[in-house]
Amino acid sequence: MSRECERVGGINLGQGICDQPVPDDVKRAAIAAVETDRSTYSRLEGIDELRSLIAQKMAAYNGITCDPEGELIVTVGATGGFAIACLALLEPGDEVVIFSPFYSYHLNILSMCGASVRYVHLRPPDWSYQQSDLEAVFSDRTRMVVVNTPSNPSGKVFTREELEGIARLCQRWGAVAVTDEIYEYILFDGRTHVSLGSLPGMEDRTVTLSGFSKTYSMTGWRLGYAVTSRAIASRLGVLNDLLYICAPTPLQHGVTAALRLPPSYYSELRAAYARKLQEICDACAGAGLEAIRPQGAYYLLADVSSLGCASDREAAAQILSLSGVTSVPGSSFYANPADGARQVRFCFAKKPADLQEACRRLRMLPAAASRSASG
Repeated sequence: MSRECERVGGINLGQGICDQPVPDDVKRAAIAAVETDRSTYSRLEGIDELRSLIAQKMAAYNGITCDPEGELIVTVGATGGFAIACLALLEPGDEVVIFSPFYSYHLNILSMCGASVRYVHLRPPDWSYQQSDLEAVFSDRTRMVVVNTPSNPSGKVFTREELEGIARLCQRWGAVAVTDEIYEYILFDGRTHVSLGSLPGMEDRTVTLSGFSKTYSMTGWRLGYAVTSRAIASRLGVLNDLLYICAPTPLQHGVTAALRLPPSYYSELRAAYARKLQEICDACAGAGLEAIRPQGAYYLLADVSSLGCASDREAAAQILSLSGVTSVPGSSFYANPADGARQVRFCFAKKPADLQEACRRLRMLPAAASRSASG
């Protein structure tokens, strides 16, 4: 869809590119690192200063105490952290529980590792599930459960009660939880972020993944981190060294400035995304699409049944053809593609002017469709 958007010169609300500016302090710190030749390999775990600052952030925001010497690894993005966790902890045939709709990279990496995936289906519009459904997919063959909170693509924010239910099952069946919390600061409607690794009994069986891409608008910097027990971290470290050697050293120095930004940065971030969310919701309403309001992250799934298309792919193509706005067909995020056959996903992490223009075009969809039908 991104390539098709480029072909027609459209506005890309499909891919989660996040084209906001990187904070100036962070850019200056990275430039200074390059100019002073801080460009050699770092330790495989990451530079000391960055690991120390991440550990402080984990204690203050996530409620997780970790030793930066042995329980924390700077990775090549949160997705890179997920890859090394799966490679280190899974054998072919091991069962892994994930929630549907899911982030496609999670599923593809699990497939690459030969895992047998069991799905728990989230129900719109609140993306709830029954604890009994979760219990039904756990067994003595379950090695891992994957939690993405806030979630891509649904925007679900797992509640403390839901995470406690997951924790009980992990402890009962001896499973490890891998949590992708890359959108942890992007929350709506007064919700709070809870880290599964902060719950009692999960300290030694959780790999908490996060990073800098979404919070600081630097998706191309490819910097993330994994926090876990010393025993698991030692296994992840072997894979991190083997696959990547280390994360980009000058950029590691640069993001130390991000972790020194004041609390106001995060409150302003949430407020800015809340405005963008309302803008895209209003545009969907104007286009006759039913927005499924997310609880966090910066994606929105919309029901496109009103377009009268035979499939989500046809709907996405029609939206692009009539408005020049790109979306992603919803079926690509579900274990059962039929569950997303009437949905498309929009990403609203865009520059204000670009998002405003995209929303203006979407609101014109009914008129454009009418003209197309009459023509």
